[in-house]
Amino acid sequence: MTNLLNFAHTTQVAIFLYLADLFPEAGLAPPIRDPLRGPYLRWMVFYAACFEPAVIDRSTQKDPAPLSMSPYADFDTMFKTLTGQLAKGPYLLGERFSAADVLWGGALTWTTMFKLVPELPVITSYVQRAGARPAVARVKAKDAELAAAHEAAARPSA
Repeated sequence: MTNLLNFAHTTQVAIFLYLADLFPEAGLAPPIRDPLRGPYLRWMVFYAACFEPAVIDRSTQKDPAPLSMSPYADFDTMFKTLTGQLAKGPYLLGERFSAADVLWGGALTWTTMFKLVPELPVITSYVQRAGARPAVARVKAKDAELAAAHEAAARPSA
């Protein structure tokens, strides 16, 4: 089961990276020579390598690995790193919205909803900004449409 979870978490980030680069016209990934490319990649990888393990360890009340072997030190250190970055601007790359914000916006929406991370003002305002984007509204409308179609198809015919 652990291998399956690790695969799912790393694959999620790989898919985000791949799609953001595959469709450069969407502007969701800084190009290779852009100075924001490094920070963008850092926040994408920080999600899978630090955030998720820290949240899982904390929610299962598992002690983190020894400091010399832990990619995230401890939950508080990881969380302070994240909130410190979010306090610097509206998005992880400052003024620039990226695929990292799509990933993190969704993750923080769920983890705050389930009380896995503290609902600090910097987190809730970030979640609200990410969730207020027009593309999110389109996705929610499409989800509702698909759910309704699925529900209608699942009803026994009269």
